[in-house]
Amino acid sequence: MLWTCSNDYIDQWCNPGNQAFHYVCQRLGVSHIITEPKEEAITTNEVINQLLHHVGAMCIHQLNLLATNPNLPITSVLGKQHPIEAHHLSSICDIMEKAMVNGDTCIIRCILVVFQVVFKFFFSPQTERNRDIIRRSGLLLWQLLMAPKDQICPEIQKEVCLAISSGLNILYPGETEINNLLKLVLTEGERNSGLSQLRDVILTNLAEQLQNNRFGSDEDDHYRLNDELLHYILKIVVRESCILITKCQTVSKDDFQKLLSTVPAASSCLRYLMAVQNHLLSNTILIKPDENDDSDSSLQGETLKVQELKVSILALATQILTGCDEVLEMLQQVTTALINSDIADREQRLKGLEQVTKATMLGHLLPVLLTSLMHPNLQTLIMADALMPQLVQLVLYTSQTALLLKTQCPVFAEVGCSPCGAPDQKCRLFPDERMLEEKEEPGFLTGLKIPAPWAAGKTVETVHPVRDNYKFKETVHIPGARCLYLRFDSRCSSQYDYDKLVIYAGPNTNSRKVAEYGGNTLGYGSRSVLGTGWPKDLVKVEGDTVTFSFEMRSGREHNTPDKAMWGFACTVRAQESSEDVSGGLPFLVDLALGLSVLACSMLRILYNGPEITKEEEACQELLRSKLLQRCQWQVEANGVISPALTPSPSPLPLTIEEDREFTYPSDVLVPPVGNYFDLPRIRLPPGIMIKLREISGRARPQFRPSIKYVAV
Repeated sequence: MLWTCSNDYIDQWCNPGNQAFHYVCQRLGVSHIITEPKEEAITTNEVINQLLHHVGAMCIHQLNLLATNPNLPITSVLGKQHPIEAHHLSSICDIMEKAMVNGDTCIIRCILVVFQVVFKFFFSPQTERNRDIIRRSGLLLWQLLMAPKDQICPEIQKEVCLAISSGLNILYPGETEINNLLKLVLTEGERNSGLSQLRDVILTNLAEQLQNNRFGSDEDDHYRLNDELLHYILKIVVRESCILITKCQTVSKDDFQKLLSTVPAASSCLRYLMAVQNHLLSNTILIKPDENDDSDSSLQGETLKVQELKVSILALATQILTGCDEVLEMLQQVTTALINSDIADREQRLKGLEQVTKATMLGHLLPVLLTSLMHPNLQTLIMADALMPQLVQLVLYTSQTALLLKTQCPVFAEVGCSPCGAPDQKCRLFPDERMLEEKEEPGFLTGLKIPAPWAAGKTVETVHPVRDNYKFKETVHIPGARCLYLRFDSRCSSQYDYDKLVIYAGPNTNSRKVAEYGGNTLGYGSRSVLGTGWPKDLVKVEGDTVTFSFEMRSGREHNTPDKAMWGFACTVRAQESSEDVSGGLPFLVDLALGLSVLACSMLRILYNGPEITKEEEACQELLRSKLLQRCQWQVEANGVISPALTPSPSPLPLTIEEDREFTYPSDVLVPPVGNYFDLPRIRLPPGIMIKLREISGRARPQFRPSIKYVAV
């Protein structure tokens, strides 16, 4: 694609998709140099070969056209052409068989490209004869795919994988057959290079289809694999991530530098998991109800769809967090081994370890998942209850590994030994004292500067130069700021002093006016400025919001240069000094903070519990009744409801006295006779109760002394 620019237009020139001739010949395995025949007549085989090369080249053009411009009209025309007849496909298979027997790699590569076009555009297996020919072509493709390495070149293997991927729905028409194929390539791919390459091609194709249909379509079920296949893919991704991290410790220095130059390239399995995750999260978070259809059935359908997506997200998130747990454990082991090793380039490897970690599932999957789980649509009690244990474990792993990378100190492998080899006095303390000492140790955030996006300030400016009748208004709000500091550009100017900028301390022009500036001292227009002129020092505005209002009231005079009508530019900051803006936190520190925030949010959901139902709201007065709170209700156990217990036979006292210890009577602990059981209340010690009341700010409740004082 080419862009050309002139004073009036910007033009776009689009390549129709035809590759250069030598690239096409390279893919077909033929020479791009055309030689004239030495004799007037040539053999029939040469003519056939040239025709096959021509057909292969035309098929490559069609495939490139579809790949580069899928929305062009010619692409839709190709898709609407009549299906190829069965005897033509049979002839193609005959040519392939003969080429395989003769070992003619050029013809094999040409026919493989033809297969890709036929499967993609022109064939529909409707009759039994067509299905037989399809099975025959599939067997030919599998013979090439499973051939030994010394009998097939990588280029042919790649074309075979592209042909099978193009005809996936034709070669394997049923869902069960496709799942069996994917299960085979996912489980046996590591043992066979052909299956491994076929796996990568199929998953890459499915990932692209999911990205193109991100907001849902009827083909979602086809592109989204079942949970069993996702589990296999996740296992491969976890293994690839662990191997990549381990290479930081095991490979040589030169190979480690090559490794750093290749990341963060994602594998096909990882790309597919990213596509599935983005597809589910996009449809859950960005879903919008149909504004034109507000019927109950439509709303119910949207609700059911969201519920199904949440179930799928919960299942996927559980698997991803479990996989990240294994990768973080391996990362911690490699980090510890590098710190304790004597490798000459240890510091470079530790620095590169974070870059390599970003290329794993920790960098490609986890940050997006953590951010999305903070959305209100996913902040549910079911989600919090299921993910909380894994989140706590991930917080521990990331914070510990971040602290290791920050301090680069050996981990205490043995109790009582310090990094210097001398006995550590802290390890001889009692457990309670050791716990206090551990709390006082610096964490992974010690000494790190938390990025402040507002530290760089926000620049507010007009166009340069300003034009006639130009108006500008903008409001800057920095939450939490006590005051704002404004620094103006030295080039600020306007033609006349009534072409002015007015600053307000608030969200609109009705707020308190702070100052106004206008004019220039360059000898043009008014040749003067308002007041003391455009400020050279900082301008302080109380509050966290400031509004700029500029209006060009005069018309530009013919002798006024651009510099006298430059307009204004101002940088707004929340602090007086322009501090150095941090480029960001280290990756693992950022990950640990994100996990901590999500874990705290989930804890809040668990603490609040389920939402109050309408029935509970309607019965609030009844539930607050002290009399009902002192009743002993029927207990359901094993599906049998026991008779209501009366207060008289109960050995427990009816009053609560927090100032003295209470011991349960021995007969209370004996299970009663019958099909029900009654557990006694577990009483907290008075000291804990006092602390809880101080923290919560709730006074000790006043109980009536006994039920017998209630008036009848």
